[in-house]
Amino acid sequence: MGRAWKFGDNISTDAIAPGRYFHLRSDLKKLAKHVLEDARKDFAKKVKKGDFVVAGKNFGLGSSREHAPRIIKLAGVKAILAKSFARIFFRNCINIGLPVIICDTDKIDEGDELEVEFDKGIVKNKTKNIEIRFNPLPKVMLNILEDGGIVEHLKKHGDFKLEE
Repeated sequence: MGRAWKFGDNISTDAIAPGRYFHLRSDLKKLAKHVLEDARKDFAKKVKKGDFVVAGKNFGLGSSREHAPRIIKLAGVKAILAKSFARIFFRNCINIGLPVIICDTDKIDEGDELEVEFDKGIVKNKTKNIEIRFNPLPKVMLNILEDGGIVEHLKKHGDFKLEE
């Protein structure tokens, strides 16, 4: 269970990983101290392990910086819930092992305590005692997330082979 951090629509990768800290991209732990700083100044200092980023439409738009989802994960965020995601950002999250959920976030407020059943497609808002349903990710994506990302998944299971 974790706390919801509410953001609006169109949170860009530049708001997630501000360009002025470009020099820190080879030290992701230091860069993570500035995660979402341009969207909310105090986020990186106050987020706790297991918390959730909750947003509106088009989360992660902009450049395809893979370090944007990496530093969200390094900050301890358990998952990102949004009405929609930029396509490349969504895939980068899965690839690095950060769960992303497309759902109606209107019934989630700042500070609500959430619990997510990824395989069942249920967000439990414990604060409001409601459930929000979402389409669960495909099994292959859940497996990648469970293994900690695509690299770890491939180390564990080997390369994907297409049947001929």
